[in-house]
Amino acid sequence: MERGAALRPSRADRVLQALSRAADHGLLWWAVAGVLTLIGGRPRRGAVRGLLSLLCASAVANGVLKPVFPRRRPPPRVWSTPLRGVPIPRSSSFPSGHSASAAAFVTGVGLESPTAGAALAPLAAAVAYSRVHNGVHWPTDVVAGTLVGGAIALSTRRWWALRPEDPAAEGHPADPPALPRGAGLLVIVNRTSGDPESDSAADVEAALPDAQRYDLDPTEDFSDQFDQAIARHRPTALGVHGGDGTVRVAADAAIRHSLPLAVFAGGTLNHFAADIGTPDIGDTAAAVESGSATLIDCGQVRIGTRNVRFLNTASLGGYPDAVRLREKWEPRFGKWPSAAAAMIRVLAKAEPIDLSIDGQRISAWMLFVGNGHYSPGDQVPMSRPDITGGLLDVRCVRATGPGSRLRLLLAAATGTLGRSRVYQRLRVPSLSVEVHAAPVALACDGEVVGDSRNFEFASQQQAVTVYR
Repeated sequence: MERGAALRPSRADRVLQALSRAADHGLLWWAVAGVLTLIGGRPRRGAVRGLLSLLCASAVANGVLKPVFPRRRPPPRVWSTPLRGVPIPRSSSFPSGHSASAAAFVTGVGLESPTAGAALAPLAAAVAYSRVHNGVHWPTDVVAGTLVGGAIALSTRRWWALRPEDPAAEGHPADPPALPRGAGLLVIVNRTSGDPESDSAADVEAALPDAQRYDLDPTEDFSDQFDQAIARHRPTALGVHGGDGTVRVAADAAIRHSLPLAVFAGGTLNHFAADIGTPDIGDTAAAVESGSATLIDCGQVRIGTRNVRFLNTASLGGYPDAVRLREKWEPRFGKWPSAAAAMIRVLAKAEPIDLSIDGQRISAWMLFVGNGHYSPGDQVPMSRPDITGGLLDVRCVRATGPGSRLRLLLAAATGTLGRSRVYQRLRVPSLSVEVHAAPVALACDGEVVGDSRNFEFASQQQAVTVYR
């Protein structure tokens, strides 16, 4: 501390003083998170994990450890240069809250995006050092804060699993036609999916110039338009450019018309494209030209007299209601603010559903039905290592008396969800659900598909041939 105070005045004094102030209340890291969110993909996920880690670390360091371990701040006489001095906080010196927040945020980002984490590590180190350089913390305060923040960020993996980048395992190989330059391929495009400023459908045309393109009319029924386009063009294979909801309709059409399916990621999240290993348009185009494909399972649910297929998930409970609210508010506020506000409102007012699963009557907050095998089994599902095998992955959040919602949150936060009575998991080929109340909404692949009291779920094994 004394050796650092003896350093000659330099421009670094002003820089470190400004950096320390920028990190007050985590404002610096919130700004960095905004930039990462704009980048999207893994950096965006890193920003979310980083901010959650920062909030937890700040609460522990400032709300718990400082009162428990009171320590005096370094005395003013340690400084040799008044330019380096900043107002001395009145709180305990141990540990450094700035260092805890910096380490928590950057570690959280690095768990999701190692590249972004490595790029931000020097900034976090500079913030931590600035607290000593400016004379408001002892070096041991900074070391302790850094360890606390890093440990809390690492602990988030216990209740929020990391999403691996590896695609689902290969299914049974298929033998669809190879289509050089896309000849014989009909690509149906949903221009309302994804980023309105990006025309990634043009990349499909550039990669497969001989493919035919058909643009969907957002005001008309998508399923009817798929059927009409297929009848008119009589393609050898069907392609789709859009989000998961559009891909679900395309898969249904591909099954009914016995066509192989090429998925070109064009939505916001593109879960299915990522799971089959084709998040990049170029990868899908290469598979189409070479005729490389596999057979995967498809989920199906009977709603009244209708059969609805899904590729990712189907769910009952709060999520469908949140989707409807998001769609209502989205034209005015945008997708992400509307989605966040809708989920908060639904969770605050959610009521358990009285239903029977294969004849067993229970009360549940939510029912999740996944196509294939989702992981992890004892936490919120984050990835899908397998889309074959003919089994549905069912997760039920039960309302087991007073306090069940609180027990659910505590189990999720402590990583004990798999051992909680509130959380139930099944892997079955089919599932019958009867609701003993008013009809409830069902969402499939992120879109509400209908309301009913009776739902019959089943896995259709090796139903879809997809290029990958």
